[in-house]
Amino acid sequence: MEDCFLRKITFIFIIYATYISLGLPDPLLGIAWPEMVGEFNVAHSAAGLISMTIAICTVISSLSTMRINKKFGTGKLVLGSVLLTVIGLIGFAFTQNFLLLIVCALPLGFGAGAIDTSVNDYVAANFKAHHMNWLHAFWGVGATLGPVIMGVVLNNQFSWRNGYFIIGGIQIVLAIILF
Repeated sequence: MEDCFLRKITFIFIIYATYISLGLPDPLLGIAWPEMVGEFNVAHSAAGLISMTIAICTVISSLSTMRINKKFGTGKLVLGSVLLTVIGLIGFAFTQNFLLLIVCALPLGFGAGAIDTSVNDYVAANFKAHHMNWLHAFWGVGATLGPVIMGVVLNNQFSWRNGYFIIGGIQIVLAIILF
């Protein structure tokens, strides 16, 4: 009985950690863009292209999640989606070209949409309703911590790239836990 309780608590912790990590990258572009814009020599409005790319991919991914989930299962889908966000975040950290930044936005959006939809579905089907509230509260924790991490990086005179790399590293740790 105690083993079952411990397993359930550990599992819900992993689900909440997944949602914290889902929120981490969402506000980063807004924090880092004033630094990024000069490096890429583009207009300030070019951030909209990146945001739209992420949003469109998130919607496409969300609409496809149930079909993919039936084929692979929630666990593999979430792990693969976290790995997609890692690719996007690390890609942001390393790219030297604005067009490649847009390319890196693709896996970031696809990963986020699938994580959001599949974990929401799983929690709604397998846990009490209050867990859905907590789930989204933990997204808020991530959406708060992302700018804090990027702010600390920028305040200490490091490149915005380091902030994306750190958030990508956190996502890698989550992928290892999920594996």
